[in-house]
Amino acid sequence: MSLAEFLAQAELVIAIFPVWLVDLTGLALFAVLAIVVHRFVFQRLTRMVANRDLFWRSLVSRTHGPSRLFAIMVALAIGQAVLPLSPGLAQVLERCLTIALIILIAWMAQIAVHIWTVVYLRRFKLDAEDNLLARKHVTQSNILRRVVNLLIIVIAIGACLMTFERVWQYGLSLLASAGAAGVVIGLALQPVLKNLFAGIQLAITQPIRIDDALLVEGEWGNVEEITSTYVVVRIWDWRRLVLPLSYFIEKPFQNWTREGAALIGTVMIYLDYMVPIDELRRKVEAIARNSPLWDGKVVNVQITDFKQATMEVRILVSASTSGRTFDLRCEVREELIKFLRAEYPQALPQTRLQVTSDDSRSAVQQQNDAADNQRHANIFTP
Repeated sequence: MSLAEFLAQAELVIAIFPVWLVDLTGLALFAVLAIVVHRFVFQRLTRMVANRDLFWRSLVSRTHGPSRLFAIMVALAIGQAVLPLSPGLAQVLERCLTIALIILIAWMAQIAVHIWTVVYLRRFKLDAEDNLLARKHVTQSNILRRVVNLLIIVIAIGACLMTFERVWQYGLSLLASAGAAGVVIGLALQPVLKNLFAGIQLAITQPIRIDDALLVEGEWGNVEEITSTYVVVRIWDWRRLVLPLSYFIEKPFQNWTREGAALIGTVMIYLDYMVPIDELRRKVEAIARNSPLWDGKVVNVQITDFKQATMEVRILVSASTSGRTFDLRCEVREELIKFLRAEYPQALPQTRLQVTSDDSRSAVQQQNDAADNQRHANIFTP
């Protein structure tokens, strides 16, 4: 059978089916061919960068989806030019390719932002001992990346909708009444816009950063994640506290690592007046020197108040991070109470009871009786 005869018979078989089904089948074959070619090329490209650094491997892996979409778009565009499509199907395909192109551009823009963020943050290490600069740049980059991604998505959706003629007309009508439309849209999107601008403000001013130690809503924890709408705080007992971004702009909170991670811890202890304060001070200094948690900066012992039966002693010790400060405070308490129990048990809080002899008690009783008689005489004296 010659080629001409085969094509003639193929035309007869194809003529049995509806035109739209034949057109869709042809486009599907072009799309499948594009997927097969893309898979082959992508596998070769993956092998080429297998021995390269992390940047190139990440770049190739993240462009897998966009490159496949691009290959399908090119194949469908060729199919549109080659196949005798009906005018209606050709118009639908053209619009779909336009929307796919917008999605592809938005997708590539998000990948470019992500790659730039990764490359920029490679020089900073959050696991370093002094990670203040790293936390600053990581927080700023992550917030800006999420804000930019959100803007890219909004612009892409708007561009896709504008490809439809009716939506374009509605857009012109809304622009004609921009005052009322702006008020309505502003009220409807108030929570979204509020958090969006709060995210931009957080990225610029940075009242909080990734891994900052916060005291918020009566809970202590570290900032685990900052998204475009909310912040996740990891509480010390592994719970998660989720707060909107606007919370950190509108309400007060404590940031224990704003300018540095080092903190001064306070230990309060109530002791008897008989405690030798100099010996206590020397013991606290020895505890701090022998502890690997102490940063060598602050250690101090002071009497800050007198109570009826005890005196208030305040001990200050410093450490490089909030967690180490808490552990150091606990260590000072434990070691100090061991020392006082062993060396100066009389220095612990006591309740004193003074017992007098019978003669002394009789004399005191006589004085009290005399005082009572005198008061009664003053009362009944005219």
